[in-house]
Amino acid sequence: MERILLMVLRLLPHVPGWAFKLWTWAGNDKHSLEEKYALLQMITRNACRAGRVTIEAYGIENIPENPGFIFFPNHQGFFDVLTFLATCPQPFSLVMKKEAANWLLVKQVRLLLKALPLDRESMQDAVRVINEMTERVKNGENFLIFPEGTRSRNGNEMQEFKGGSFKSAKRARCPIVPVALIDSFKPFDTHSIRPVTVQIHYLPPIPYEEYKDMRTMEIARMVHDQIEAVVKANSSSPSKSVRLSSR
Repeated sequence: MERILLMVLRLLPHVPGWAFKLWTWAGNDKHSLEEKYALLQMITRNACRAGRVTIEAYGIENIPENPGFIFFPNHQGFFDVLTFLATCPQPFSLVMKKEAANWLLVKQVRLLLKALPLDRESMQDAVRVINEMTERVKNGENFLIFPEGTRSRNGNEMQEFKGGSFKSAKRARCPIVPVALIDSFKPFDTHSIRPVTVQIHYLPPIPYEEYKDMRTMEIARMVHDQIEAVVKANSSSPSKSVRLSSR
């Protein structure tokens, strides 16, 4: 919360204009997805500078040129999606928890990206999201889903990946793009406004041909292990030494 306040205070002259665009663009289809994404990128990058957050992006060349793929990153905190918005050159949608879908600003981002809210307690809703994401990826949209299901509260320590998160990839027969996030919990999930550096590593995509004969749990373990290796190799300090917020 402290860093969010810092961002707002330092960008105060721009906030009314940006907020007006977010509210009006989110409620209509007069602007293309590319225009909406460019707006979110511009706001995100300015917010990062104002909030003393540096993002180091690696492997951008690994993002497929052709649309219709799914990002599978580890989940560290509330800043994770902003890390993608600041660095990913291609528009994407995402699966997000239903509880956050109508939060202030989060709702506008959800509408702009046409994100899918998920009730994590409902199997029926999970099936709905899997089916809709599958069809949208088949039609050339890119998606982001966190296979841990919820953010880790142990910094750079990862949780188990859920096999069900990979059902849409198998059904859409699309490339899987593993993504390693490092120190992404620090901007919003710690009580500090000190300068921080977040790393995002886009790993080489896994084509459908390489995982088509694997069960979803096997895919989950493979992607988890690839990401974990990058996190361990590039995180410089023990994650549990940073006090996390309970939000």
